[in-house]
Amino acid sequence: MNQTINSPFRYAGGKFYARKLILEHIPIHISYIEPFAGGASIFFAKNKAEKNWLNDIDEGLMNCFTIIRDYPEELIKKLDGEKATKERHSFYKNIFKPKNKLEKAVRWFYLNRTSYSGIMNMQNCFWGYGDKFSMRPENWPRNIRNTSKKLQGVMLTSYDFDSVINKAEDSSFLFIDPPYFNADQSKFYTHSFKKDDHLRLGKILKENSHRFKYLITYDDCEEIRDMYSWALEIHSKQWNYTINRTDDQKKNGKNGKKVNGMKVKGSRYKGKEIFITNYPSVFQRTLSFPFQQAFQ
Repeated sequence: MNQTINSPFRYAGGKFYARKLILEHIPIHISYIEPFAGGASIFFAKNKAEKNWLNDIDEGLMNCFTIIRDYPEELIKKLDGEKATKERHSFYKNIFKPKNKLEKAVRWFYLNRTSYSGIMNMQNCFWGYGDKFSMRPENWPRNIRNTSKKLQGVMLTSYDFDSVINKAEDSSFLFIDPPYFNADQSKFYTHSFKKDDHLRLGKILKENSHRFKYLITYDDCEEIRDMYSWALEIHSKQWNYTINRTDDQKKNGKNGKKVNGMKVKGSRYKGKEIFITNYPSVFQRTLSFPFQQAFQ
């Protein structure tokens, strides 16, 4: 399968709404790697390369990707008949104890699809489903099958990013989407990313910048601009995005009130980031969105 599909997951900090801008900056490549895959929106939006590697330190996330790739029908069978309800969300979050990798994937998939913004940090993994805004359970099988097709032949791992970068083949292209520098990650992710990790990432990319091309997306702040002052290009980017609130959040989160400890604001936002590259990246037309079939 080599077509545009959406990520199977909801993911805090995902690049769904920035896909067009990012794809415009991606050069033609044979080997594609994401050290911080998350929901992997860019992988699913672009053409598959000859070689593809998705990595994330979150083992639960990568296990779910692996089950979708290798055992889609088994996962679909386990989810058959599920309803999106607060009671089932509470069951999977607080009661269900998975006994194997398949059951871990069932729990992860269900909670991700029914939690607010797909947040999987259990302290902030709250019910966040609405029929008007969320993928309904009856559509999960099609989503899983399409995802499985696109993941065929893709290497899936759960390493620290430095292992991925050091093992990357020469002439690869890396899309690098680390956690924001100025963000309270403890609310969203199961693994924190400290200042030392940001510095370590910058150092290892500088050391390897002669071996492959990469595009890094970061929050636009002075610290990151200083950290990557050696990079060839830094582009300021902005895009519109919408937060689709659930019915409960619309009802309970009016006028900026908090829902489950998180503020629910208006539906329209501006995404503001910087794109950092070690290659001339001005509008790579071969991968514009919708993309041309460059690798068929």
